[in-house]
Amino acid sequence: MKLYKAENGILLERDDLFYRLHETDWDLAVNRDDLYEWLEIQIESLIPITFTDDVPMPEILAPIGSQEVWASGVTYFRSRTARMEESEKAGGGSFYDRVYEAERPELFFKSTAWRVVGNHGTVRIRRDSTWDVPEPELTLFASSSGALVGYTIGNDMSSRSIEGENPLYLPQAKSYTGSAALGPCLLVPEFPLGDDTVIDIAIVRSGEEVFSGEVTLSQMKRKPEELLQYLFREMSFPHGAYLMTGTGIIPPSDFTLQQGDIVHISIEPIGTLTNVVG
Repeated sequence: MKLYKAENGILLERDDLFYRLHETDWDLAVNRDDLYEWLEIQIESLIPITFTDDVPMPEILAPIGSQEVWASGVTYFRSRTARMEESEKAGGGSFYDRVYEAERPELFFKSTAWRVVGNHGTVRIRRDSTWDVPEPELTLFASSSGALVGYTIGNDMSSRSIEGENPLYLPQAKSYTGSAALGPCLLVPEFPLGDDTVIDIAIVRSGEEVFSGEVTLSQMKRKPEELLQYLFREMSFPHGAYLMTGTGIIPPSDFTLQQGDIVHISIEPIGTLTNVVG
């Protein structure tokens, strides 16, 4: 099942049919350890909606209410290698090798809810950055108890030039207005996504694809439950939290985003998150 945060409520999609939940508060609706079972009960009393010219599909927003967005780093071998390359001149190359092998993962704060961009929204590159990339990431949603109950797609916009200058600049490289996108929905599956789940990205510039890549979850060094366990170890999240799980797809060092680029990130069965670079 998929949940969409609409401008006038919450839509539930199941088997290509749409329903409108009676509950209109996103935080109250999703912050449940038994979210899948609760939605199954709700759908029994709901009538499918047929969208027409007279009853158009409402505007779909980012699937977030009051939650914070956190992120994980160096969870794929490719990410480890790229981080070592970009920070080698600053003397930080070995940091990323050590965190990849360490028991404790790298976790950092990414965004408040009000800074998050939704599907078809505009993400940004920093004006003081010279090397910028999108990072396509499976994003977990956990309830306030730390239970994994859903997934969405995340675009972790990153300044490689700023982070490469000094690893201590990571907050500036990762957290700024327009640096985080989530969408198009919150997938609430009966069972967790498998290791064969594919994440792919395509970047289009002036109508031509200039970069593409894909990776499977089997290449992620750390399991989602492990990352959530560390996030919730000494932190409380009264409305639940989103956690980006890191990327295994990084463009080559001679690539940087430009204004007007279109970024498509797809993860089935969640869908596709599309953003324009502003």
